[in-house]
Amino acid sequence: MTTDWKALREEFPALANWTYLNTATYGQMPRSAADRVRRHLARRDELACGDYLAWFDDMDAIRGSCARLVHCEASDIAFVINASIGLATLVLGLPWQSGDEVLTLDDEFPNQLYVSALLARFGARLRAVPWSDFYQSVHERTRLVVLSTVNYATGFRPPLEEIARFLRERGVLLYVDGTQSVGALQFDIQLVRPSVLCVDAYKWMLSPNGAGFLYVDPELRQRLPATVVGWRSDRDWRSVDSLNHGEPVFAQAAEKYEGGMLSFPSIYGMGAAIDLMLRVGPAAIEARVLELAGKARQMLCGLGAEVNADQSQIVTAILPGRDPGELARSLKERRILVSARHGRLRVSPHFYNDETDLEVLRKALL
Repeated sequence: MTTDWKALREEFPALANWTYLNTATYGQMPRSAADRVRRHLARRDELACGDYLAWFDDMDAIRGSCARLVHCEASDIAFVINASIGLATLVLGLPWQSGDEVLTLDDEFPNQLYVSALLARFGARLRAVPWSDFYQSVHERTRLVVLSTVNYATGFRPPLEEIARFLRERGVLLYVDGTQSVGALQFDIQLVRPSVLCVDAYKWMLSPNGAGFLYVDPELRQRLPATVVGWRSDRDWRSVDSLNHGEPVFAQAAEKYEGGMLSFPSIYGMGAAIDLMLRVGPAAIEARVLELAGKARQMLCGLGAEVNADQSQIVTAILPGRDPGELARSLKERRILVSARHGRLRVSPHFYNDETDLEVLRKALL
């Protein structure tokens, strides 16, 4: 069935006034997500929050939607408010020894680089290496590798299936930050088999801030303790009339990492956005996004730019003699939104974009 991309575009009100090619910074939220948030807030007023336990039933349904999106079980999913929390859940829960190492790539997103501040208290360290040195940099003290599905500044897509297989053979954990692609590019837990996948949903998943999810491998959950402990840590937390007043008995599901109340409005919005993406189809979305990214590369090359060759939805360009920061600011004055990152102009279309957006950008760059 052919997707009506023009009709889908009408779901995103901001596009009526902006040429928006900046999803790698923020995704535009569909009307259905905003409506879902409003309905939840209206329900709070109507029922005075007397039905709050039923909200968790809705959360379980959204947990299932997250699982369908990345091909795992609902019990593998925990909600997080951002990717920093997801990474800290793993790093602070592992039993480090002095001399242990975490490996990442040069120019990774700061979340991955700043984890060195957490490791220092355990006598462990972070090492960042160029991609060309990655495999030979894994050694007997490497305990964890942290990577993004797509690099935020260059668009580089590491071969995650190959990397994960290599690391499993050596007993090294793999943390994947999917914030810069999940929702645009397909991700299959069953193919990659990461130890942990974390997605902050405000970019390519088109959701409000404060919504995201964490996949934790079932085997790892057996030995990864919760780092946040609260009233929902006990497996019988729904028995609010007689909560356990002793030591918590943790459930085996990833939900045990949530600890307390959830960011309900944001998660409701994320649920609606995921429903939209599942209706359209992740494969169709990926094909459309990569098609637009390819056309953006061709357009920029036609203007004399040096562009990244990666098959990702993030297009980066160096335009000779033009400062990308100044260029992005001048384009914003013309209601065209792109970004500048580390000496490159970054163009990041999603499925709500079309060829007219690229033509507007092309004319503005002449």
